[in-house]
Amino acid sequence: MHNPSNPKSLARTSKILPEQSIMVAPSNSSAVAVYCAASLGKQNAFQLAALSLGHALAEANRPLVYGGGNMGLMGIVSGAVIEEGGQVTGIIPYAIQAAGGEKDKGNGVVKTESVAGVLNEDRRRHIETIVVDSMHERKIEMAKRAGAFVGLPGGYGTFEEILEVIAWNQINIHNKPVILLNVLSYYSPLRDLIRNGVREGFIQPHNEKLCVFVDGPKDHKDHESFNWGQAAIDAIAAWQYDQIRSLPFHWTKDTDTSAKPNGKPDIKGISGMFSGLYGLKWTNAWLKRVWHACFRSC
Repeated sequence: MHNPSNPKSLARTSKILPEQSIMVAPSNSSAVAVYCAASLGKQNAFQLAALSLGHALAEANRPLVYGGGNMGLMGIVSGAVIEEGGQVTGIIPYAIQAAGGEKDKGNGVVKTESVAGVLNEDRRRHIETIVVDSMHERKIEMAKRAGAFVGLPGGYGTFEEILEVIAWNQINIHNKPVILLNVLSYYSPLRDLIRNGVREGFIQPHNEKLCVFVDGPKDHKDHESFNWGQAAIDAIAAWQYDQIRSLPFHWTKDTDTSAKPNGKPDIKGISGMFSGLYGLKWTNAWLKRVWHACFRSC
């Protein structure tokens, strides 16, 4: 019988089990985690896409989980959900909250009255805010609450969050839709990068569909009026859970492990090289405490 705490047992099981038989079951959560910028961006279409997404989530009775910011696209999408009577949970690290929140990195300007309305600070009191200790905890808390992920335009943080949840689909931590709203072709370079990874042998061809790009109208002039929110809802509904071919990693009995992707195995069940590594880890921790104690006493 497979013992998850025994690496040798895991290796044997991975060889004999087909990929599909250990695929994680879909999430039961109707919530959607949205990754996006704390900045407004320079294009009106970005702001209106965030507004559209927030309204659509509320209308579809899908709670929003987001990074807890009041500024930029984060502020727009959360304010839009609240405006339509939806539920919003913001996850924010203590360090960012203590510093007054994330700031606009591009001196963005609100383009329309509708966007200005949802950024009203009075709406913030309707948001459930959860303060965590680190950026890593923020990502875990968002992922475990969500049944799907949507990416709006953003910067480094948004890129990293999107790529992580795509990777978690690949390695069988979860089986959840990842939808990228390609407003004004913002994410086309990422799609090109993924396809280049396929061409060069670093990404399996079938894994190109681990994320879905919603392109909108061919004419960019129509992107301001396009219903990006409904397009995102439709893309989530169309996600083919049973077609995802994850790597044969069996984390915890085919259950969603978004909440604990770095869970530590029971040391008692590990032998050989792995026990030595954990012993070294504990030894290093002990030496570090001794060094600090000596340093303080000198």
